[in-house]
Amino acid sequence: MKKYKIGYTTGVYDLFHIGHLNILKNAKELCEYLIVGVSTDELVMEYKSKKTVIPFEERKQIIEAIKYIDEVIVQEDMDKYGAWEKYHFDVLFHGDDWKNSSLYNEMEEKLKQVGVDLVFFPYTKGTSSTELKRALYTMSEGQV
Repeated sequence: MKKYKIGYTTGVYDLFHIGHLNILKNAKELCEYLIVGVSTDELVMEYKSKKTVIPFEERKQIIEAIKYIDEVIVQEDMDKYGAWEKYHFDVLFHGDDWKNSSLYNEMEEKLKQVGVDLVFFPYTKGTSSTELKRALYTMSEGQV
């Protein structure tokens, strides 16, 4: 039997890579039902000040095709507590690149009060959408 009934995670999933897949696979191994929020293009611009390479609808379709995921939702804001009020998950999964950030420390305390655990998975070293974008830019400049 899995440790948690309902798990929840979110992401941009722009230029989907093995780090994204590792988080989703590891999350599903710990819960019976996995809900994944995909950030809208507007949200990404708001909190990362970056334009996505892959448009929202295409990123959402990629995530919907992954066998570890039971439900895909639209993430329009960063309010994880509001998401809990709607989906009643008992664990929130995230990459450890956010661990000890002020946003997650505050959220962890709030979610603990309603019995939600926060599980961080190791960030996949050497792989990120930002690094992939940088490499593509370098290649396009003829600096391979």
